[in-house]
Amino acid sequence: MSQINISIPHKNEIKDIYESYNQVLGDIMKNIEDKLKKTIKLPSMPTYKSRIKSFNSYYRKVLRLKAEEAACRGKLVSLTDMMGIRVICAFLEDLSVVEQQVKDNFTVREVEYKGSGDNFREFGYESVHVLISIPDDCMPKDISIDIPKDTVCEIQIRTILQDAWAEVEHELIYKTEFTPFDMPLRRKLASINASLSLADTIFQEIRDYQKKLQMETAARRESFYDKVDESTTKLLGGEVPKKKDISRISPFVRGTIDDLLLEAIHAHNSGDLNHAISIYSQILESQPEPSDPVLAVIYKHRGMAYFANSDYDLALSDFEKSVKYDEKGFRALYYMGIVYSVKELYEKSIECFSKSLDINEFQSHARYRRAIAYSKVGDYSKALTDLAAAESLGLNDDDCQNLRKQVMKKLDMAM
Repeated sequence: MSQINISIPHKNEIKDIYESYNQVLGDIMKNIEDKLKKTIKLPSMPTYKSRIKSFNSYYRKVLRLKAEEAACRGKLVSLTDMMGIRVICAFLEDLSVVEQQVKDNFTVREVEYKGSGDNFREFGYESVHVLISIPDDCMPKDISIDIPKDTVCEIQIRTILQDAWAEVEHELIYKTEFTPFDMPLRRKLASINASLSLADTIFQEIRDYQKKLQMETAARRESFYDKVDESTTKLLGGEVPKKKDISRISPFVRGTIDDLLLEAIHAHNSGDLNHAISIYSQILESQPEPSDPVLAVIYKHRGMAYFANSDYDLALSDFEKSVKYDEKGFRALYYMGIVYSVKELYEKSIECFSKSLDINEFQSHARYRRAIAYSKVGDYSKALTDLAAAESLGLNDDDCQNLRKQVMKKLDMAM
């Protein structure tokens, strides 16, 4: 029976060689991490962890995978995971985004999807592992030792929960070289892993829901302001612009208040105002607690639907109720001011705009619309003051210029 004899250097010799590279590997890894932080862009920025592989772990892997290479004395045996950087993201959707951004900014040697094909009863962690070549701009200057040409850095992309499980699994199983054979224990570990995976999925679903709600809310607010601008343009004698085409998304299935709210906003944006008002009313009929902030929100939304339907008195009533349940609701006060302006009750509109600005003074549109109201009651100096404030806050469009010209003309006539 033949035997393969490999003369492997003493462990201490391999250790001395490996540790002589620790400083330069650490410098390379830091430079790559800095580059990742500059190039990866997410709404919720990830956190980073980095590490140089410990010698004991390195040595075990060398003996297992590269014993023949280790027999070449005096050379560093290069492993793919000597340098590791974790990019830890908040949501599942971030993983593919980060992976693509890494591919766009680095030379990728290999991509591995850990755990993606495991049996559902297993408890291995999920993670995306990307091996990249060392970029030239990440190499330290004045290197005194040679870096093997095949040296790579491993970038692991995980969610927060995937990383938490990987850390615990590493302590329980990998570091202790323990594989549980007891079926109840295996089931417990699989159950924990499944729970974390489910939590990741639920977090992502909530994130998706928030995006849909924000999109619909933004579209509804834009349609509200379109109607306000139409009224203001007519008031100032200008030409009414064409309405914008706003893209739509499908609402969630009816069920919770959140689902009903999204459906109502979707109906509102689609022009089905009566249906939207009906759903808003249904939510209010469920009688949330008076302290529940949902009351202020729903009254404000329904008020906007009434306004879009030209039911100005009902809109005003709902905006007043919204302020009743949220005394800091500067937007509802602002909307009240708009309704009073449309009704040509300018003194009351000025009062509402002023209350709104007392709560949040950095509202350029509130300044602009109060300037219009001041001009209508003949207080031209205050109109110009508000107009200047609106422009200093960044509102400097044709409407501002037209209003300024009108006010200046009236001032000249009054002098």
